[in-house]
Amino acid sequence: MIKGSKICGISDLETLNFIINHQYPPQFIGFICNYKKSSRYVEIEKLNELLILDKKKSNFVAVLVKPNEEILEKIKHLPFDYYQIYDCMPDEIKQIKETYNKKIITALTIKEENDVQNYHLFSEITDIYLFDSKGYEKSMSFNHKLIQKIKINKPLMIAGDIQINDDLENYKKIADIIDISGGLETSGIKDKSKIDIFLNKIKQVYNET
Repeated sequence: MIKGSKICGISDLETLNFIINHQYPPQFIGFICNYKKSSRYVEIEKLNELLILDKKKSNFVAVLVKPNEEILEKIKHLPFDYYQIYDCMPDEIKQIKETYNKKIITALTIKEENDVQNYHLFSEITDIYLFDSKGYEKSMSFNHKLIQKIKINKPLMIAGDIQINDDLENYKKIADIIDISGGLETSGIKDKSKIDIFLNKIKQVYNET
């Protein structure tokens, strides 16, 4: 059942302000904090400027790919509610969670069915599971049906080249939260008209459940 959404890869104040103040704001807003290969990467100085905005009803998410102590120390003062972590072992995530007192979105990258089963390893430390493609900075998809049969007693977020013209009804039996980034862009830039369409569609799907 779709309960909410996450818009990821925000890097400018105008877009962030639009999202936060939307009639149906997303449950989560993600910022790429340390993955420099991504065109959506945000330098620490820019994060300091962006995150002074009142987040209102949304949660701020630091998106981190195998973060080291340096980046974790640089962002620890920022008002992030969740750390979304890629490419870390359970013991590494546990240490981050305990040291910085943040809720955790464990990001699992999926290519084949065996990748899905790794979620068991993180059951004690994750607050939300994210099933994503192996594309990282590229918008790549994976077969979302691979996760359709798993039973998880925690919220399940789904990403992987989701587009605003997708029939979001198809995700209702798979995920609780839709995570979208590139699908809301035009020529690599977040498009407010696409964001508006997406957030209204999420609200519509939620009302139908």
